[in-house]
Amino acid sequence: MARSTLVLSSGAAALALTLLLGGCVSGKKEANAPLPRMSREKAEEWARHWTDSMTRTAKATVDPRTARRQADYTNCVGRNGESADDGRFTLSYSVRATLPRPQHADAVRALRDALKSQGFEIQGYRSDPGKDPANLLDAQHPRDRHSISAEDLDGDLLLFVVSTPCLLPPGVEQQQL
Repeated sequence: MARSTLVLSSGAAALALTLLLGGCVSGKKEANAPLPRMSREKAEEWARHWTDSMTRTAKATVDPRTARRQADYTNCVGRNGESADDGRFTLSYSVRATLPRPQHADAVRALRDALKSQGFEIQGYRSDPGKDPANLLDAQHPRDRHSISAEDLDGDLLLFVVSTPCLLPPGVEQQQL
């Protein structure tokens, strides 16, 4: 049996390393712990590399007619509803890819296995044709806290989503809350 691996290009790996080492969340759950630094443009490029890798691992195709790549930026909100004015943001980046429906279960399982091998914690997984969506995966990296999701959509479509933790743009001072 061929083993599927989620592989990042060297550019994406460098961006991931930047995210991991850029003052990322310490083991402490302090409100003012240093945030990882990344521009919106770099975050979107990084997330696009992840969704492209997910598509390859799933053996799906990004069809320009159905792809609908989407980047949604939101302001960070703290555990107690606090917010800062320093430009911090989160990104949720998604893409739709095509794959014949009978292959969806294998695709989502391959993603799950590849993410587990890279140290992700699987927070949710199912492959049940009696449910909607039938195939679903949610995973989060315990150290850098970005999350990955995959699920069936109508017909032959799969949805791949990458969400970042709170990021601080380069060159700004982190506001203390």
